[in-house]
Amino acid sequence: MKFISTRDSSNQVNFAQSVLNCMPCDGGLYIPENFADLRKWLLYTNERTTFQSIAGSLTSACINDEFSPIICETIATKAFPFSPKVRRLDNNLFTLELYHTPTGSHKEFGISYLVNCLETILTMNGGHAVFLDATVGELGASLARAIRGKSHLKAVLLYPRGFVRGLEESDFVWNGGNVLPIEIDGSEHTCHEIVREIFADRDFVEKYHLTVANTANIGRLMAQTFFYPYAFSRLKNQVSGDIFYAMPCGNYSNLVAGLYSWRLSLPVNGFICPTTDEIKVDLTGNCEIMDSIVSLSKRGVADPASPSNLERLEEIFGTNELMMKHFVYPAEVSKKETEDACRKLFLDYNVYADKSTSRAYAAALKRKEIIEEDDASVVLVMRDHPTVKSEFIRHTLGEAPEMPERIEDALRHTVLNRPYLGSAMEVILAMADEL
Repeated sequence: MKFISTRDSSNQVNFAQSVLNCMPCDGGLYIPENFADLRKWLLYTNERTTFQSIAGSLTSACINDEFSPIICETIATKAFPFSPKVRRLDNNLFTLELYHTPTGSHKEFGISYLVNCLETILTMNGGHAVFLDATVGELGASLARAIRGKSHLKAVLLYPRGFVRGLEESDFVWNGGNVLPIEIDGSEHTCHEIVREIFADRDFVEKYHLTVANTANIGRLMAQTFFYPYAFSRLKNQVSGDIFYAMPCGNYSNLVAGLYSWRLSLPVNGFICPTTDEIKVDLTGNCEIMDSIVSLSKRGVADPASPSNLERLEEIFGTNELMMKHFVYPAEVSKKETEDACRKLFLDYNVYADKSTSRAYAAALKRKEIIEEDDASVVLVMRDHPTVKSEFIRHTLGEAPEMPERIEDALRHTVLNRPYLGSAMEVILAMADEL
């Protein structure tokens, strides 16, 4: 499989180059150029097929011109000592739980996969890479955990003052570890601005081989395409009708990954999501993307610090406009409808749902006409453990679940006892001194 830029289809690279370079020089994002037809293989999977096996097989199918099947299986085995879970709530409602990770975050799947891909590439070809990311906790904790003991990878993590979590003394570069944590005397927005400023200096990026661990990197996004074949392997012998996924939009990475799975010939009938500032419902009830009215040539460069995958979504719909009408079903969801959905999940199924999950379920309830038409099933995507962002649950239900000890440990506050920095230049100087 080759990868091209959303801004210039002639800008073609292989998988290794796409994850190492991360951001195309034309300001776009890398996307797959084409997709294999895996329908026969997908139909062969069942509830005994492990997540690691699905990840390894899909990796091999997508990049078999670069990695042997054995290497692809090894990457998946190392990346995923954890797995999603599919639960049946009633005849037509399932959950796809992505939070069974050490930090309770779905991000850990993509981060662990990206790290193990990069370490394999660099071991085979030589060289090193440095992650530069802004974080308020779980991304940094997941990345630090993933690169422990890796020989070719380091990470520079920018935190707002007081938000360092989940790191161990042995992780720090000054103790021989792979992480350079830096507390910024400012907000999360300040951290993002510093990352943007540093990535704008292409010479510096190339000198330090900088990349990111967020979904601007196609390697991070690629792991999310494994969720839907895994869910299908558990559902195929339990349902006979259509399958729809209801999901929070976030930065659209899960939606893009789901559509990529469809392009790999996964049997799926659509994706339901709450409307956002960018994804709306037109007068006929169909999906429309507001940013599409502005051409890519008139937009700024893709954001390496806080990416939106809307540009990747637009590319999918630009290739096949009918997909926007027949695969994405947005619904406007109010605050009251979100709270009612949270209560319904708890009262009917004893499920605690955070705000984003509750909004996704509320959207599914509002689009019930497409579900009831063919006796379809809905898979509710639950990204993060409900205790990670429990304020909404406590406000809505009057109680909240207790955080598991593994997540408490993974997100425990870390004290650095080092000076706070305030500018991109100070971060650059720290990198020059410590890396």
